[in-house]
This record gives sequence, C-alpha cells and structure tokens, in this order.
Amino acid sequence: MIIRRISPLSAGKLAGALYGIMGLIFGVIFALIGMAGAAAGAASSDVGAAGALTGMLFGVGAVVILPIFYGVLGFVMTAFTAWLYNIMAGLVGGIEIDVEQR
Repeated sequence: MIIRRISPLSAGKLAGALYGIMGLIFGVIFALIGMAGAAAGAASSDVGAAGALTGMLFGVGAVVILPIFYGVLGFVMTAFTAWLYNIMAGLVGGIEIDVEQR
C-alpha cells in the first residue's frame, strides 16, 4: 500500500481538533499554575490584590486563548505540510506501508 495523496483540508481539520484539545489541557494547567501563583502573591505584601487579580486573569485567559491558538496553528501547519507532502510524493513517490489484514 502506498500513500500517494493526503487531503490537506481533512488532515488540517483533524490536527486542528487535536491541537485544540491539547491547548485546552495546557490552558487548564497554565490556569492552575497562574491561580496558585496569584494566591501566593496575594499573601505577600509586595504584590497585593491587583497583582493577584492580574495573575488569575492571565491564568483563566489561557483556558480560552491556548485552545484557539493551538487549534488554528495546528490546522494551518498540518494543511501546509499535507500540501507539501502531495508535491513531494508526486516527485519521488509516496510512503510505502506494509499492512496485514486479520
């Protein structure tokens, strides 16, 4: 079996969804770290409540921004890579895969 062509739109949609999920996971982790830092900063007299609020907003904002950023970037880069693969596969051949049906 030889893969001769990959649909850039199809590959891009799948990668965009996967990267969006990864961005959500990373965003939640970033938010938890940001809120923990904000709570620790609120306890110190240097930062105060304004600094703690800013840290929390950046942490919670990551849950919204990172999935969008990762999803869009994953879609664009994967669609570009699939398009480039199609050009190169036309010049040098596709990827040969041995499969076994059970």
